[in-house]
Amino acid sequence: MIPFRNLGEARTPEGSRLTLHEHDGDYFIKLDGRQLMSSTSTTSELKLADKACGSLQNKGNARVLIGGLGLGYSLKRVLELVGKAAVVQVAELMPEVVVWNRELLQKVNGKLLNDPRVEIIVGDVFARIRNPGKSRYDAILLDVDNGPTSFVQTKNRRLYNRRGLHVIMNALNPGGRVAFWSAEPEPQFLDALKRAGFEAEEYPAKANDHAKRFAHMIYVGERLVHEVPPLPATARSPQRPAAGTQRSRS
Repeated sequence: MIPFRNLGEARTPEGSRLTLHEHDGDYFIKLDGRQLMSSTSTTSELKLADKACGSLQNKGNARVLIGGLGLGYSLKRVLELVGKAAVVQVAELMPEVVVWNRELLQKVNGKLLNDPRVEIIVGDVFARIRNPGKSRYDAILLDVDNGPTSFVQTKNRRLYNRRGLHVIMNALNPGGRVAFWSAEPEPQFLDALKRAGFEAEEYPAKANDHAKRFAHMIYVGERLVHEVPPLPATARSPQRPAAGTQRSRS
């Protein structure tokens, strides 16, 4: 029997144990022993990129922000979709994940970090969304947690409430899209996107091409307005308490 090899370990800001493993040429990232993602289940990550950036193929200078590096599959697909003059920023909270990609995952997608279009930002993606720099984004991809109501990192809830969605819309160009990865269907979040002013759609996604069911969901919001109306000070989207579960892409 071919053993699992433990390649790396880190602690999240909230104290959870994040680990990298290899088995028979496949790679896995786990949180407290439960699988977060693997190189065998990438279909939903690719679909996340397709839904966010599918309209950017003819836009030579697209500007894209990816929240969460993981094993780099969304990054790979984004780079296939955008032009040579594009800028693709990847915000990864865990510096160890960046190191793993550069040093241990070259055979997966680590080499993409050297693409001249790619800028790696070690830090919280929400900070980058609040301060997008000199120009807004044409697409934002958020694959940082289980989804809108169940969190690995509790502070990620701010990405999904009314204020967070308002900040995201302000960071997008008119016609720009934000795409959220979710471990499971969250119909209330689709309504929240619409209430926040987005043209919103949901797309079922399989974990891998051989899966029999569509386990995950991609939520997409498109900014149609040129001027984002101010948000009332008390406006917030309702949130159910975090369930504390951890996502699995198997």
